[in-house]
Amino acid sequence: MHFSSPKMVCETKIVADEHEAIPGTKKESMMWSSAPASAALNPPEARDVRKDVVYIREFECGDHEEVRRIFYEGIMERIPNTAFRGLRQHPKTQFLYALLTVMCFFVTKSVTLTCCAPLFLMGARYFYSRKVIHSYLDCALHTDMADIEAYYMTPTGSCFWVAMLDGRVVGIVAAQGREDDNSVELRRMSVDSRYRGKGIAKVLGRRVLEFAVRNNYAAVVLGTTAVKLAAHKLYESLGFRRMDQSKDYRLPGMRRTPLERLFFQIRHSRYRLQLREE
Repeated sequence: MHFSSPKMVCETKIVADEHEAIPGTKKESMMWSSAPASAALNPPEARDVRKDVVYIREFECGDHEEVRRIFYEGIMERIPNTAFRGLRQHPKTQFLYALLTVMCFFVTKSVTLTCCAPLFLMGARYFYSRKVIHSYLDCALHTDMADIEAYYMTPTGSCFWVAMLDGRVVGIVAAQGREDDNSVELRRMSVDSRYRGKGIAKVLGRRVLEFAVRNNYAAVVLGTTAVKLAAHKLYESLGFRRMDQSKDYRLPGMRRTPLERLFFQIRHSRYRLQLREE
């Protein structure tokens, strides 16, 4: 059974700009150990830290609105990324769209309609990306993100944290214990777009790894559909290794209709960081 003592769940004060101080950078070993006691702050002390310093604390009920906002905005950013940038990851779909464009010319004999065909296809991709991702958001906002206390704070071996900067919530991350393989899953990581580039995501990731070590988990796992390369580089910088990748992943809320399959494709990558051998 996994449990956390009061000392283990104290807030962690970290200056986000000091990247060299964050385990998981290329300059340091990927072996993990518990953070020194000096890294922890008691709740009253955490509230007295300077506003220009990032610190991580556990989720509180009053954070719920800001947490949902950050999560919602982070997922909404994936609509154009998936529709347009994500197309580069699917050469077969590119070929199919090119074929449809050529067929449009042979059927209509119209140069104007043929030139409009790619615009129609991209518009359809955006429409279905928006439709699918909205369905996924609706699913998430009515399950774990609707009751963070019940899903992450109450169960043993799970937790939810927020990153604080300038006196406000600027990032979120969750850890969900999995007893079947003695691992913890990193979930729901997102940073407010106005505060990116400060190392906050790496600090949040590090907090999950510390939690896993202190609670004697053997590994940390995560799954991501992120299109941006920066997200994958972040996980790798923390020591994660990609285990596999699904090229035609089904998001929760998808119906998998023929039109959805034609205009929406997304890759899902699974990462794992082994903390110790079983």
